This record gives sequence, C-alpha cells and structure tokens, in this order.
Amino acid sequence: MTNKAGYRAEYDFADLDVAGPMQRSLATAFAAQSRNWTSHRTANTCWSKINLFAQFVASLEIPPDDLDGLTVAVLQSWRDKHINTNGGRGLLGMVRTLLRQDPRLAVGPVADELARRIPAPAPSRQSYEQTQRDRVVLAARRQFRAAYLRITENARLLEEWRAGHLVAGSREWKIGKTLEHAAHTGDVPRTTYRGGQVHVTNHKLLGGRRPEKTWGRLFLTRSELIALAVLLTDQFGWNMSQYEWMPVPTAAPSAGETTSVTYQVQVEKRRAGKGKWFSTENVTDSGADSPGRLITHALTATAHGRALANELVPGTDLLMVARGHRTKQEHHDLDRPAPIGPLVFGLTDDLAAWWAHGHGLGGSPFQRARRTTVTSVGRPLQHTQGTHESIYVLPDSQVQEASRPVVEAGALEALDQARSTVFGGKIADSPEEGHHETATVDCEDEKSSPWPAPEGGCGADFLLCLACRNAHVHPGHHPRLAYLHQQILSLRSAEDDRRFGERWSVHLLRLEDLRDKVGPAAWTAATAHVSDNDRTIVKLLLKEDLTP
Repeated sequence: MTNKAGYRAEYDFADLDVAGPMQRSLATAFAAQSRNWTSHRTANTCWSKINLFAQFVASLEIPPDDLDGLTVAVLQSWRDKHINTNGGRGLLGMVRTLLRQDPRLAVGPVADELARRIPAPAPSRQSYEQTQRDRVVLAARRQFRAAYLRITENARLLEEWRAGHLVAGSREWKIGKTLEHAAHTGDVPRTTYRGGQVHVTNHKLLGGRRPEKTWGRLFLTRSELIALAVLLTDQFGWNMSQYEWMPVPTAAPSAGETTSVTYQVQVEKRRAGKGKWFSTENVTDSGADSPGRLITHALTATAHGRALANELVPGTDLLMVARGHRTKQEHHDLDRPAPIGPLVFGLTDDLAAWWAHGHGLGGSPFQRARRTTVTSVGRPLQHTQGTHESIYVLPDSQVQEASRPVVEAGALEALDQARSTVFGGKIADSPEEGHHETATVDCEDEKSSPWPAPEGGCGADFLLCLACRNAHVHPGHHPRLAYLHQQILSLRSAEDDRRFGERWSVHLLRLEDLRDKVGPAAWTAATAHVSDNDRTIVKLLLKEDLTP
C-alpha cells in the first residue's frame, strides 16, 4: 500500500493465525478496500483490526478454513463480544466493511447478519467550558507570543547585519554574524573539545546555551509550534492532521484595500472522498483583532525555518516547521513529512499531550479545542453537515446546556400557540343570571377582559370571545356556532390560503375544539335549529361589520 508521500507499506497475511485460504481471502479483501487509501495510518488501523478478527476466528472450537465458512452464529458471537464499547463498535464496522468485499458474503443469512446496524461510537470528547478554553488559549498565546517577539527581534538584527548597518566588531555585529550562520545551518557555531564534548561557541555573548538564546533566536521550538497550532485550531477549527502537510498560504492585497491582505489557505479534508480532499479558505488580516493576523504572525515566526528547508531541499513549501532538538532524526511515521536537516514539520499526538502536560492542561487539547470552535461557529468546518450535527452538535454537553433556554422558550411558545387555538371558556348546561350575551357566547365579566378597551369594558372582537376565560357556552349557542363553523369552512375555497390563514384559521381551530368538547352528535343536531337571527349575526361577523 502506497501513501500520498510515495512510501510503501507491506502487510504479511501469512502471519495471521488462520488457515491459508482465509489468509488469502482477507488479503484480497484488504487489497480491494485499500485501493484508494493514501495514509499508512488507515492501513495500519485496518491491519490491527484484521489481526483481532483472525485471533477470534482462531479461538473458535472449529475454526473455518475460509470466509465462506463463517456462520451467522459466529458473526453474532463476534458482534456480542464488541458491540458495547466505542472501540468495539469501530472494530465491528471496519471488519464488516472488509468482509463485505468478498462476493461469497454478499447474499444469504451471513450477508443479512453483516448488514445489521452498528451504532455509531459515542463521542468521547466534549467541548471546553469557557474557563477551560481560556486557560488553553492563554497558555498557547503566551508561549507563541514570546517566540514571535524573540524571532522578530533577531530577524531584524540579522537584516541589519546583512545590510551592513552594524558597527563591525560590536556585540550586535557578532550576534548578527552568529545569526547568519544559524540561518543557513539551523544551529549556532559550536566548538568540539579534546574530550569530544561539544559546546556553544561564545555562549556568553549569546546569553546562554538554551535554545531561545542560540538557534531558537530564528526558529520555533517544537513546543512553540504546538502552541501556534493550538491557536490556529481555536481560531479556525482545523484538524491536527491539517498541520502536517499544510502549504504556505498565498497572499494578495484585498480588493479596494491598501492596509489589508487576504490569505488563501489550503485546507485538507481527508474523509471527503477522492477529488474533494482539498478546499480553499480566504482569511483576511485587516488589523490586530482580525483572524488573518494570526496567519501573518505564523508566516513571520516560521520564515527562517521555511527558508532553510527550501535551501536544503528546494521546493519545500510547508508552513508548520520547527527546529528539532536533534539534528539527525529518525523518520518512522511515513505519513508525515520527513525531517530536513534539523527541521521537523507538523506535530504528533504524543507531542500534543506532552505540551498540554507541561502547561498543566491534561491531555492533548486539539480535539476539544476543535469541537469548541465548531460548536461555537455553528457550521461545518472540514466535515459534512451530517457529521456536524450528529458528531459535534447533538452529543455536546455545552451545546445541550446552552440550548436549554431556547428549547424552553420554543416549548412555551408552542404551548401558547396551542392554547390560542382551543376554546378558552366554560361549557354550561343553561344560561346563568347576570351573564351578558354577546354575538357568540355569554360573558361572565367583561370588566376583567384580557383585552380591555381604552374607554373601559372589553375591546375584543366577538370571535375572540371564544378564547376568553369569561366565556360561557350553553346549548342555546350551539346552532349559531355550528353555523358559524360551516360558513368559515366555506371561506376556504373563496379566499387565498394566506388570507384565510391570517384571518380565519385560529377561529376555525377554536370552533373545532369547542365542537369536540360539546360532542359531534350534539353539534351536528344543532345545525337543524339555526334561526334567521343566527344567520344574520354570522353574516355580520364574517363581513366584520359587527363590532363590540
């Protein structure tokens, strides 16, 4: 299997603890599945899961010789063994995908068992609370800011030395000469003594032997590079893998602006599918508080590292470069760029965890920082809308907590809307003395109306009486209200939907709720007793000529 850097990885299926025919079948399925892979990490993960499956098959009382010997019972046992954990569900999903590459498992009971839904692993990381995020960002900002100022100052001194602006033989001139050496070698001059010990030449002139006093004057340390990556993730929500092969952003003046610059940043989306692995984001530096200012600072802080990398290997154009503590470094992770001289690129999970531990922050901050940014931005970043909702938004406790007031407000609004479409008064068997008759109901007390008139009394539309807590409806009202219900229904075909919805839909729903409370049989019977007076009043109500 060849990754995108051109490095090959080989996997010997003869090492699996299963029969030869199954070894060959698994190798064939692996080859078919890995055809479009570009990462050794993906292949290594799949290989480790194949080994676990092979160990399971080998542990059976009568192991099958080939994949077509797998039974439903065997696969159910394999499923039961792993279905209850996040890691187990990931294992089941990958092995199932591999087994379904075999045409012999495409149909039949075994195929049906392989097609059973596997629950998605529950996200194990949550976004940061604001205080937690502030701690992480503050630690990263302090470290990177110190590195940026150190490199900027020494870069200025080097430029003055190169331009001949420093007095020859002065302390600044000597430091400038040392910086020139570091710019082309990645290190300051060193002296080897008789016993083989190597020490920094003129360390007193430089102020010490520590990296920030020697080669760190022009180059980021690995820890400082991680701090920069943390800030970029917090700002833009990029994956940690983005920083391994991230090319240097290109810059162009912003349209109509002379003080702003817009960077085009290439963003890698590893799971987007072939042909969709990369997209471009435009980020503008228009001032100290703009998102693009961090890109400007990153370019400045890595300038000498990038220049040296290109000098040693022409054509190298990667942004995230640091000076390693060892000049000769072994290259084991072939998915990552190989070191160039003393320079390293990107970062690893181990380094991220080491950085966090050094700042008292617990584990690697990248997953949680990315989740925090994605959920706060509220839209997909380097992933699909479905992933955004199912993986980032819905399971996140911070999102759930923040959404409670919104959900509560929505529920209360829905409750208010529901209440507004039901009959709000009381059902009575007969009229009561002292109640005032309106066009639709009997009113218990118009002085306590929810809709008081400016001059006193009730100012509600007569149709709104049906929503009032003071309303009383007895059988004497049923004919008129049943007839009103029929006439409002007839308006549906005479008016456009928008007009009908705005003017009549709520009243219609309220009448239908009243009909259900009275009973459909009594409601239907009432239509036979509609009087001319009822028809006249209803006609006036519908024409809106009858006012309180």
